[in-house]
Amino acid sequence: MRTTYMAKASEIERKWYVIDAAGQTLGRLSSEVASILRGKHKPTFTPHVDTGDHVIIINAEKIELTGNKLADKIYYRHSMYPGGLKTRTANEMRTNYPERMLELAIKGMLPKGSLGRQMAKKLHVYAGPEHKHQAQQPEVYELRG
Repeated sequence: MRTTYMAKASEIERKWYVIDAAGQTLGRLSSEVASILRGKHKPTFTPHVDTGDHVIIINAEKIELTGNKLADKIYYRHSMYPGGLKTRTANEMRTNYPERMLELAIKGMLPKGSLGRQMAKKLHVYAGPEHKHQAQQPEVYELRG
């Protein structure tokens, strides 16, 4: 009788991928990266185990948004004090905090809870073309479509 394969944390082999965000659409890039961080691209994917790989995203400042999202999309945060709601448009985020914009989009697509937080730690986003992970010998990842 065959049994279903379940990956164990000790058996997982992690790779490092570099993705260039220049000219890519925010949502399409984010969903693909979230899938890599979860490990859904591997045949050994197990839902309750972090089987994903590390992802380095460069050129986050050159990410694209479709339609009127640069002016209309709003990012909210709250200081937890009365009247402490702060807002930023997508254009402000892309100009001042491009790494944060990508991180928020990708983290929103990961599972909630401790497993999702563990997966999010494997995400490394940089605004420019340089990154500090050459020692890991990352492979260039070609996005689908």
